[in-house]
Order: sequence, then structure tokens, then C-alpha cells
Amino acid sequence: MKSEVYYTVYQSPLGPITLAAADAGMCWVEFGESETAKLSLVRWTKKWLHTEKITYAPKFFLEATKQLGEYFAGKRREFTLPLDIHGTAFQKMVWEQLRRIPYGETRSYKDIALAINAAKAVRAIGGANNKNPLSIFIPCHRVIGSNGALVGYGGGLHIKEYLLRLEGVLERSEIGFV
Repeated sequence: MKSEVYYTVYQSPLGPITLAAADAGMCWVEFGESETAKLSLVRWTKKWLHTEKITYAPKFFLEATKQLGEYFAGKRREFTLPLDIHGTAFQKMVWEQLRRIPYGETRSYKDIALAINAAKAVRAIGGANNKNPLSIFIPCHRVIGSNGALVGYGGGLHIKEYLLRLEGVLERSEIGFV
């Protein structure tokens, strides 16, 4: 059965964020609102939801945008939205570990690898992070290099830095860029 996918664009302090959801919950996030973001959404929905039916429906996202607003205002530490997570079994295992990283804390790629009993899978952890379809909601920005450096973030390192500053991580440590 094919799902209908709804989307909207949320205006955040980082600029526009395109959000998408299916009937089961939030399923996709991308920084930006360009035609590129829409094309990425179409490709993603074809692959994972087997549909090309995408409808602009801002009213579908009232709770999501409310929670994002609270997060960016520093008033929300956890999201309570239903998520409709699509990926490989390995990716889902990694993303579940990311969801366990508390607000205001970080873990290294190696920490995540050890947590899923795959000590040698550090590169694969990075690959799964890169494919995370629900940035912010599944907090891949909280994963840093073993040396404490900010490395790899699909939205750009400036966004990762902003989110970690928002959560107070950078005020307490010497995290830097690689």
C-alpha cells in the first residue's frame, strides 16, 4: 500500500528546514527548502515509501513546528512526536543509539560502535549517521570524533556547531572542527 507524504517548510534560526511525514509520523528532514530538497524528498519517498505522491500541508505539522520552536528557544530537550523511521536494519540500530544520547551530551562514533557491539564498524556508523533521514529528531549532531572534533554533518558543520551550542555542549568543552 502506498502512503501519501505531506511536507512543509519550517523557518528556523538556521534557515528553512523541510519536514515530511506519512500517516505513521515524521519521516524525513532536510535543511533548506530549495528544489534540491524537494527532489531529495521525492527520491527518498520513492525508495522507502514507494510513492511519488507528496502534498504540501503545513497544518499537518502544527505539533512538529511547535516542538521545533520550543527546541530552538531552549525550552524543549526531547521531542515527543511519532517517528516513521525507514532505513536498513543496521541504520535503524545506529539511529536507535543516537536517540539515547541525552540532550547536551555527545558520543563518539566509536562509542556508538561499542554500544551496538560492532567495535570495528566506526566507518559504517558514520555512513549510517550520514543517511539519517530525521536530523534533529534523531540527534546525529551529538556524534563527534573520538578526539572531540566536530566531524561530518549532512547539513554542514556550522549547523552541527549551532545545535551543540544551543544544547550547551560547546560551552562546556573544547570541541573544534576537523
